[in-house]
Order: sequence, then structure tokens, then C-alpha cells
Amino acid sequence: MISPTVFRPTWWGAALTVAGCAAFIALGNWQTHRAQEKRALAARVDAALAGPPLKLPAHQVEAGNFVLRRVVAEGEFVPAHTVYLDNKIHQGRVGYEVVTPLRLAGGNLHVLVDRGWTPAGPRRENLPQVPTPGGEQRIEGLALARLPRAFEPFPRTRQGRVWQNLPLADFSKASGLALLPLVIEQRSVTPDGLARDWPHPDSGAARNESYALQWYLFAVLALVLFVVHSYRAGRRRGS
Repeated sequence: MISPTVFRPTWWGAALTVAGCAAFIALGNWQTHRAQEKRALAARVDAALAGPPLKLPAHQVEAGNFVLRRVVAEGEFVPAHTVYLDNKIHQGRVGYEVVTPLRLAGGNLHVLVDRGWTPAGPRRENLPQVPTPGGEQRIEGLALARLPRAFEPFPRTRQGRVWQNLPLADFSKASGLALLPLVIEQRSVTPDGLARDWPHPDSGAARNESYALQWYLFAVLALVLFVVHSYRAGRRRGS
């Protein structure tokens, strides 16, 4: 007769299960951590935007004193150095984010202002005509350490007004303008027709949490499969 099944795991099965569970749990923890980071950043940004703005001076500053704070800058836009950041999606449409340097009043320093989004036209070689307010401007917004970086597999030669990414050092070298070490994501209203409904910093946190749950479930599944496949029929015995 056949004896009842017995639990007889193999050493290699145990090793694979331990390694798999450890990897899946680590990936789940990383996704959970990313979600927590995004929610913490969102809370910090919300608090900053609710407070009074800090005025940017017309001299070099320590970026850390202003980044992720609500700021205000006064000066004049320099439209000749406007840059169009390519491949920006807004409500399912492809377009550009328009970035223009603002020459700060009372000095020769500039700060880059991400003014907002505009749709691309039917012919990509024809850039949309975006008006730039003239004269003295008061621009309020969120100070960022840099503009969000898009994936760029190969370094590209910077030509014309369309850039995929806009590192501050590269722009300063190309334009010859002295820059503050930060960027303003504009929140104030100016008559230029640009969309400025910026995504909330915690966007994507729910997706990270969903990914984390999937990785944890993979770990549980690996453990269940190990247990199931470790049960084997007993050896035949005489009656």
C-alpha cells in the first residue's frame, strides 16, 4: 500500500524559495518606500504653497534655502532665450513646456521660469507662438532644484529652441546668462494662454502601492508553491 504524503522539501527548492521571497519582499519594500516618499513630498509642497512666498534676491543664493518653497521673483522675461521642452503630455495631448529666463530686478542674474504647457501643432517643425508678457513681472511659484528630467538614451546636441532636457549648467553655457541654482514652476497667472495645472507631487503613489502589493503576493505565491511541491507520496509498504 501507499503511505500518506510526507513533507520532503529539496534543498534546491528551499534555496530558490528563500531567494525568490527575499527578492520579492525587497522589491515590495522599495515600492512602498517610493509611495511614502511621494506622499511626504506632497505634504511638504502643500504646506509650502499655503505659506507666504519668499522673495528671490538679485544675488546668488543657497538653493537649499528656497527649493520646495513658495517663492516670488520680480524682473523682466528674456523671450529671446525661451526654450520649448519637448514631449510633454497634458490630458493625453503632446506638447511643450515653455521655459523662459527672468532677469531679476536690480541685478544681472536670471532665474528660469517653467511657465506652463502648450500643445504641439500639426507640423512639429512649426513651434507654437506663445506670447511673453513684457515689462516688469511678479512671478510666483514653487522653487525646484531642477526641471524634471525625461529619458534621453543618447546625448543630443543642443540646437535651436527645442530641448529634451534642460540642465541649468548647459543652458547657462548656451545662453551666456548667469542663473540662480533653481527653477520656478510658475503658479501665478500671466496672459500667455499656457496651462499651469501641474501634477500633484504624490501622483503615482497609489500605483507604487499597487506594485508593492503585487510583489508581496509573489512572495506568498512562491512560498505556497514550495510547500505544495514539497509534499510527496510515501514509499510502498507491505500489508
